[in-house]
Amino acid sequence: MTDSIGFLINDTARLFRRMFDGNIRDLGMTSLQWRTVARLKREPGMRQSEMADLLEVEPITLSRMIDRLVESGMVCRKPDPNDRRAWNLYLTEKAEPLMAQLQREADLVQELALTGLSQEERAVLGDLVERMRLNLSRREAVDA
Repeated sequence: MTDSIGFLINDTARLFRRMFDGNIRDLGMTSLQWRTVARLKREPGMRQSEMADLLEVEPITLSRMIDRLVESGMVCRKPDPNDRRAWNLYLTEKAEPLMAQLQREADLVQELALTGLSQEERAVLGDLVERMRLNLSRREAVDA
């Protein structure tokens, strides 16, 4: 019996996370912190509640982790100009060198995962996985 595409993708993602977690442990980061700062780099000013939804973690879990990132000086909270009760999250300049290190570690794991694939195969794989992600994202939006 062959494994389904969903199983293969999920298991591959698990292996990516495990290897990446091992590589960044010495930098004092967890995968949840990495996912948080990576998302903030792409989408600065996101609300904590939006971030919790995207990362699929409980708001209190994210809040405590954001507290630690704020204490370390890597993230700052700013009041949302449209909602006095909400806070928007931003990376600080202090986060930039660490972000560069984290990106290098992510690139190393990706390069290992793609070993033996030609540039054309890598491009096709990226396109196919992106199309699958868009299909599921659209479905999730319709269901919501």
